[in-house]
Amino acid sequence: MEQKRVIALGFFDGVHMGHGALLRTVAERAKELNAAPCAFTFDRSPAAALTGKEIPLLSGVADRARLMEELYGIQEVIVAPFDVMRQMDWQDFVAQYLQKELGVVHVVAGHDFHFGYRGEGNPQRLREKCAQLGMGCDIIPKVEIDGFTVSSTYIRTLVQEGKMERARWFLGHPHTLSGQVVHGSELGRTLGTPTANLLVPHGVIAPGFGVYASRVRLPGGEVRLAVTNVGTRPTVNSDKTAVTVEPWILDYHGDLYGKDIRVEFYTRLRPERKFPTVQALRDAILENARQTRDYFAKASR
Repeated sequence: MEQKRVIALGFFDGVHMGHGALLRTVAERAKELNAAPCAFTFDRSPAAALTGKEIPLLSGVADRARLMEELYGIQEVIVAPFDVMRQMDWQDFVAQYLQKELGVVHVVAGHDFHFGYRGEGNPQRLREKCAQLGMGCDIIPKVEIDGFTVSSTYIRTLVQEGKMERARWFLGHPHTLSGQVVHGSELGRTLGTPTANLLVPHGVIAPGFGVYASRVRLPGGEVRLAVTNVGTRPTVNSDKTAVTVEPWILDYHGDLYGKDIRVEFYTRLRPERKFPTVQALRDAILENARQTRDYFAKASR
Protein backbone atom coordinates (compact mmCIF):
# COMPACT_ATOMS: atom_id res chain seq x y z
CA MET A 1 0.00 0.00 0.00
CA GLU A 2 1.42 3.38 -1.03
CA GLN A 3 2.02 5.92 1.74
CA LYS A 4 -1.06 7.95 2.65
CA ARG A 5 -0.54 11.70 2.92
CA VAL A 6 -2.11 14.46 4.98
CA ILE A 7 -1.32 17.72 3.22
CA ALA A 8 -1.29 21.46 3.95
CA LEU A 9 -2.06 23.65 0.94
CA GLY A 10 -0.52 27.10 0.59
CA PHE A 11 2.50 29.14 -0.46
CA PHE A 12 3.97 29.39 3.08
CA ASP A 13 6.33 32.32 2.46
CA GLY A 14 8.30 32.85 5.67
CA VAL A 15 6.52 29.93 7.40
CA HIS A 16 4.89 32.28 9.93
CA MET A 17 2.54 31.66 12.88
CA GLY A 18 -0.51 31.64 10.59
CA HIS A 19 1.08 28.88 8.51
CA GLY A 20 2.01 27.15 11.77
CA ALA A 21 -1.68 26.73 12.62
CA LEU A 22 -2.11 24.73 9.36
CA LEU A 23 1.08 22.72 9.78
CA ARG A 24 0.35 21.78 13.40
CA THR A 25 -3.09 20.52 12.32
CA VAL A 26 -1.44 18.44 9.55
CA ALA A 27 0.92 16.84 12.08
CA GLU A 28 -2.01 15.97 14.40
CA ARG A 29 -4.19 14.53 11.62
CA ALA A 30 -1.27 12.54 10.17
CA LYS A 31 -0.71 10.91 13.56
CA GLU A 32 -4.41 10.03 13.88
CA LEU A 33 -4.54 8.59 10.36
CA ASN A 34 -1.10 6.92 10.34
CA ALA A 35 -0.16 9.01 7.31
CA ALA A 36 2.81 11.18 6.30
CA PRO A 37 2.56 14.89 7.24
CA CYS A 38 3.18 16.86 4.03
CA ALA A 39 2.91 20.35 2.62
CA PHE A 40 2.22 21.56 -0.91
CA THR A 41 3.76 24.79 -2.15
CA PHE A 42 4.42 26.55 -5.45
CA ASP A 43 7.76 27.19 -7.15
CA ARG A 44 6.99 30.92 -7.37
CA SER A 45 4.75 33.48 -5.75
CA PRO A 46 1.14 33.16 -6.98
CA ALA A 47 0.57 36.86 -6.19
CA ALA A 48 3.61 37.87 -8.27
CA ALA A 49 2.55 35.58 -11.13
CA LEU A 50 -1.03 36.88 -11.16
CA THR A 51 -0.26 40.60 -10.78
CA GLY A 52 2.93 40.68 -12.83
CA LYS A 53 4.54 42.63 -9.98
CA GLU A 54 7.88 41.77 -8.41
CA ILE A 55 7.07 40.61 -4.86
CA PRO A 56 10.23 39.85 -2.88
CA LEU A 57 9.97 36.71 -0.76
CA LEU A 58 10.80 36.15 2.90
CA SER A 59 12.19 32.71 2.09
CA GLY A 60 13.25 30.66 -0.91
CA VAL A 61 11.88 27.16 -1.54
CA ALA A 62 14.70 25.37 0.34
CA ASP A 63 14.31 27.61 3.41
CA ARG A 64 10.53 27.12 3.43
CA ALA A 65 10.91 23.34 3.30
CA ARG A 66 13.56 23.32 6.04
CA LEU A 67 11.53 25.55 8.38
CA MET A 68 8.43 23.38 7.93
CA GLU A 69 10.42 20.25 8.68
CA GLU A 70 12.36 21.65 11.67
CA LEU A 71 9.53 23.56 13.35
CA TYR A 72 6.48 21.43 12.55
CA GLY A 73 7.71 17.93 11.67
CA ILE A 74 6.60 18.06 8.03
CA GLN A 75 8.21 15.07 6.33
CA GLU A 76 7.75 16.01 2.69
CA VAL A 77 7.28 19.31 0.86
CA ILE A 78 5.86 18.98 -2.64
CA VAL A 79 6.85 21.92 -4.85
CA ALA A 80 4.50 22.32 -7.82
CA PRO A 81 4.94 24.59 -10.86
CA PHE A 82 2.44 27.44 -10.39
CA ASP A 83 2.03 27.98 -14.15
CA VAL A 84 0.83 24.38 -14.60
CA MET A 85 -1.42 24.43 -11.52
CA ARG A 86 -3.18 27.66 -12.49
CA GLN A 87 -4.42 25.97 -15.69
CA MET A 88 -5.88 22.95 -13.87
CA ASP A 89 -9.60 22.64 -13.17
CA TRP A 90 -10.10 23.00 -9.42
CA GLN A 91 -12.06 19.72 -9.18
CA ASP A 92 -9.28 17.84 -11.03
CA PHE A 93 -6.74 19.33 -8.62
CA VAL A 94 -8.57 17.72 -5.69
CA ALA A 95 -9.72 14.44 -7.25
CA GLN A 96 -6.97 13.64 -9.76
CA TYR A 97 -3.90 15.35 -8.32
CA LEU A 98 -4.35 15.27 -4.54
CA GLN A 99 -6.35 12.08 -4.09
CA LYS A 100 -5.27 9.90 -7.03
CA GLU A 101 -1.70 11.03 -7.71
CA LEU A 102 -0.53 11.93 -4.20
CA GLY A 103 -2.68 9.55 -2.12
CA VAL A 104 -3.98 12.39 0.06
CA VAL A 105 -6.53 11.31 2.69
CA HIS A 106 -6.89 14.65 4.51
CA VAL A 107 -6.43 18.26 3.39
CA VAL A 108 -5.69 21.36 5.51
CA ALA A 109 -6.01 24.85 3.99
CA GLY A 110 -6.30 28.45 5.13
CA HIS A 111 -9.47 30.54 5.11
CA ASP A 112 -8.29 32.46 2.01
CA PHE A 113 -6.80 29.64 -0.11
CA HIS A 114 -7.78 29.79 -3.79
CA PHE A 115 -6.63 27.29 -6.39
CA GLY A 116 -7.15 25.94 -9.89
CA TYR A 117 -8.10 27.70 -13.11
CA ARG A 118 -8.85 31.39 -12.45
CA GLY A 119 -8.72 30.68 -8.73
CA GLU A 120 -12.19 29.10 -8.92
CA GLY A 121 -11.37 26.66 -6.12
CA ASN A 122 -12.02 28.14 -2.68
CA PRO A 123 -12.27 26.79 0.90
CA GLN A 124 -16.03 26.13 0.63
CA ARG A 125 -15.67 24.19 -2.62
CA LEU A 126 -12.65 22.35 -1.26
CA ARG A 127 -14.59 21.23 1.81
CA GLU A 128 -17.55 20.03 -0.31
CA LYS A 129 -15.35 18.19 -2.84
CA CYS A 130 -13.37 16.46 -0.08
CA ALA A 131 -16.61 15.30 1.58
CA GLN A 132 -17.84 13.95 -1.75
CA LEU A 133 -14.55 12.03 -2.28
CA GLY A 134 -14.38 10.71 1.29
CA MET A 135 -11.35 12.86 2.20
CA GLY A 136 -11.01 14.78 5.45
CA CYS A 137 -10.73 18.57 5.32
CA ASP A 138 -9.84 21.30 7.85
CA ILE A 139 -10.15 24.99 7.00
CA ILE A 140 -8.09 27.10 9.39
CA PRO A 141 -9.32 30.63 10.27
CA LYS A 142 -6.97 33.61 10.12
CA VAL A 143 -4.51 33.96 12.99
CA GLU A 144 -4.17 37.28 14.81
CA ILE A 145 -1.48 38.47 17.23
CA ASP A 146 -1.93 41.68 19.17
CA GLY A 147 -4.86 42.66 16.93
CA PHE A 148 -2.82 42.24 13.71
CA THR A 149 -3.57 39.52 11.16
CA VAL A 150 -0.45 37.40 10.70
CA SER A 151 0.48 37.70 7.03
CA SER A 152 3.61 37.44 4.89
CA THR A 153 2.88 40.93 3.52
CA TYR A 154 2.99 42.51 6.99
CA ILE A 155 6.12 40.56 8.00
CA ARG A 156 7.89 41.63 4.77
CA THR A 157 7.36 45.26 5.82
CA LEU A 158 8.83 44.55 9.27
CA VAL A 159 11.90 42.83 7.77
CA GLN A 160 12.46 45.67 5.28
CA GLU A 161 12.32 48.13 8.18
CA GLY A 162 14.79 46.06 10.22
CA LYS A 163 12.22 45.36 12.96
CA MET A 164 13.48 41.85 13.62
CA GLU A 165 12.08 41.36 17.13
CA ARG A 166 8.54 42.11 16.00
CA ALA A 167 9.05 40.01 12.85
CA ARG A 168 10.16 37.11 15.07
CA TRP A 169 6.97 37.46 17.10
CA PHE A 170 4.83 36.98 13.98
CA LEU A 171 7.08 34.38 12.35
CA GLY A 172 7.48 32.27 15.49
CA HIS A 173 11.22 32.02 14.68
CA PRO A 174 14.00 34.43 13.69
CA HIS A 175 13.99 35.71 10.11
CA THR A 176 16.58 33.63 8.25
CA LEU A 177 18.64 33.90 5.09
CA SER A 178 20.56 30.97 3.64
CA GLY A 179 23.14 31.03 0.91
CA GLN A 180 26.59 30.16 -0.31
CA VAL A 181 29.63 32.01 1.03
CA VAL A 182 31.37 33.92 -1.77
CA HIS A 183 34.61 35.91 -1.96
CA GLY A 184 34.29 39.53 -0.86
CA SER A 185 36.73 42.46 -0.72
CA GLU A 186 38.73 40.84 2.13
CA LEU A 187 38.51 44.16 4.04
CA GLY A 188 37.18 42.42 7.18
CA ARG A 189 40.29 40.26 7.22
CA THR A 190 42.57 43.32 7.29
CA LEU A 191 40.42 44.84 10.07
CA GLY A 192 40.65 41.66 12.14
CA THR A 193 36.90 41.09 11.67
CA PRO A 194 36.77 38.60 8.76
CA THR A 195 33.28 38.21 7.35
CA ALA A 196 31.53 35.44 5.41
CA ASN A 197 29.96 37.15 2.39
CA LEU A 198 26.56 35.90 1.40
CA LEU A 199 24.64 36.65 -1.76
CA VAL A 200 20.97 37.41 -1.11
CA PRO A 201 19.12 34.71 -3.11
CA HIS A 202 17.36 36.05 -6.20
CA GLY A 203 13.86 37.29 -5.43
CA VAL A 204 14.35 37.09 -1.65
CA ILE A 205 13.99 40.20 0.50
CA ALA A 206 17.06 41.85 2.06
CA PRO A 207 16.58 43.03 5.65
CA GLY A 208 16.68 46.80 6.26
CA PHE A 209 20.25 48.08 5.94
CA GLY A 210 22.15 48.03 9.20
CA VAL A 211 24.08 45.87 11.63
CA TYR A 212 22.35 42.97 13.39
CA ALA A 213 22.97 40.72 16.35
CA SER A 214 22.57 37.33 14.73
CA ARG A 215 23.30 33.64 14.89
CA VAL A 216 24.92 31.69 12.08
CA ARG A 217 24.33 28.00 11.50
CA LEU A 218 27.43 26.41 9.97
CA PRO A 219 27.43 23.46 7.51
CA GLY A 220 28.00 20.87 10.27
CA GLY A 221 25.05 22.23 12.29
CA GLU A 222 27.17 24.23 14.78
CA VAL A 223 25.64 27.57 15.77
CA ARG A 224 27.77 30.67 16.42
CA LEU A 225 27.04 34.28 17.35
CA ALA A 226 27.70 36.85 14.63
CA VAL A 227 27.64 40.56 13.90
CA THR A 228 25.95 40.81 10.51
CA ASN A 229 26.08 43.82 8.23
CA VAL A 230 23.38 44.18 5.59
CA GLY A 231 23.81 46.90 3.00
CA THR A 232 26.22 48.49 0.54
CA ARG A 233 29.19 49.13 2.91
CA PRO A 234 29.32 52.89 2.31
CA THR A 235 32.61 53.48 4.16
CA VAL A 236 34.62 51.32 1.77
CA ASN A 237 32.44 50.65 -1.25
CA SER A 238 31.99 52.92 -4.23
CA ASP A 239 29.36 50.62 -5.80
CA LYS A 240 26.20 51.67 -3.96
CA THR A 241 23.94 49.12 -5.68
CA ALA A 242 25.45 45.80 -4.58
CA VAL A 243 23.63 44.60 -1.44
CA THR A 244 25.65 42.21 0.69
CA VAL A 245 24.94 40.21 3.85
CA GLU A 246 28.18 39.84 5.80
CA PRO A 247 28.27 38.02 9.12
CA TRP A 248 31.45 38.31 11.18
CA ILE A 249 31.21 34.99 13.03
CA LEU A 250 32.56 35.53 16.54
CA ASP A 251 35.31 33.23 17.83
CA TYR A 252 35.36 31.26 14.59
CA HIS A 253 38.39 30.42 12.46
CA GLY A 254 37.73 28.33 9.40
CA ASP A 255 37.28 28.43 5.64
CA LEU A 256 33.63 28.65 4.57
CA TYR A 257 34.08 29.61 0.90
CA GLY A 258 31.67 27.74 -1.33
CA LYS A 259 29.74 26.35 1.65
CA ASP A 260 26.14 27.06 2.61
CA ILE A 261 25.41 28.86 5.85
CA ARG A 262 22.25 30.22 7.45
CA VAL A 263 21.99 33.61 9.15
CA GLU A 264 19.27 34.16 11.77
CA PHE A 265 18.52 37.83 12.50
CA TYR A 266 17.57 38.79 16.07
CA THR A 267 17.84 42.56 16.53
CA ARG A 268 19.20 45.59 14.68
CA LEU A 269 22.05 47.21 16.61
CA ARG A 270 22.38 50.30 14.42
CA PRO A 271 21.55 51.57 10.94
CA GLU A 272 24.24 51.37 8.26
CA ARG A 273 26.32 54.55 8.16
CA LYS A 274 29.46 55.94 6.62
CA PHE A 275 32.39 56.31 9.03
CA PRO A 276 35.09 58.98 8.61
CA THR A 277 37.90 56.41 8.78
CA VAL A 278 38.41 52.67 8.52
CA GLN A 279 39.62 52.69 12.17
CA ALA A 280 36.31 54.29 13.28
CA LEU A 281 34.48 51.53 11.38
CA ARG A 282 36.59 48.87 13.16
CA ASP A 283 35.83 50.42 16.57
CA ALA A 284 32.11 50.38 15.78
CA ILE A 285 32.22 46.71 14.72
CA LEU A 286 34.03 45.72 17.94
CA GLU A 287 31.38 47.61 19.94
CA ASN A 288 28.67 45.74 17.97
CA ALA A 289 30.37 42.44 18.89
CA ARG A 290 30.18 43.38 22.58
CA GLN A 291 26.49 44.32 22.18
CA THR A 292 25.81 41.00 20.41
CA ARG A 293 27.38 38.94 23.20
CA ASP A 294 25.39 40.96 25.78
CA TYR A 295 22.15 40.50 23.86
CA PHE A 296 22.42 36.71 23.70
CA ALA A 297 23.76 36.41 27.27
CA LYS A 298 20.61 38.24 28.52
CA ALA A 299 18.34 36.20 26.22
CA SER A 300 19.65 32.91 27.62
CA ARG A 301 19.04 33.88 31.27
